[in-house]
Amino acid sequence: MASALILSFAFLIMNIVLFASTFYQVLILSDLEADYINMYEAASLINRWIIPDFVMQGVLSLLLLVSGHWFMFLISVPITCYHAMLYVKKQHLIDVTEIFRVISAEKKYRLVKLGLLSILFLFVVFRLVFSIFESFVDEDDAF
Repeated sequence: MASALILSFAFLIMNIVLFASTFYQVLILSDLEADYINMYEAASLINRWIIPDFVMQGVLSLLLLVSGHWFMFLISVPITCYHAMLYVKKQHLIDVTEIFRVISAEKKYRLVKLGLLSILFLFVVFRLVFSIFESFVDEDDAF
C-alpha cells in the first residue's frame, strides 16, 4: 500500500508541474498577444519548456499505464499522442517568424491541454485521498 501512496504523490507532483508549465506558456502567449513581450523572447521562453513538458507527459502516461490506472491513462493519452505527432513532424517548437500566425491555435491547444490536465488532476487527487485512506485502514487492521 505504501507503493500506491508514493505513486499517487508522484502523479500529483507531475500533474502540478505539467499544469504550471502549460499555464506559463498560455501566459506568455497572452503577453505576446497584448504586446507586452516581443516575439523572439516569447518563442525562446516557450521553446525552453517544450521538450521537458513532452518528456514528463510521456513519463506520466507510461507510469499510469504500467501501474494499471486505466481511466487516468485514457485521459492523458490524447495529449501524449499529440505531443508524439508534433515531435515526429518536427512541429513541436514555435517558430519566431510564424508566431503571430499561429498564436490563436497555440493558445487553444494549450487551453484544451489545461482542461485535460485539470480533469486528470481531479482524478489524481481522488486517487491520492483514496490511497491515504487505504493506508490508514490497513494499518489499523494490522493491530
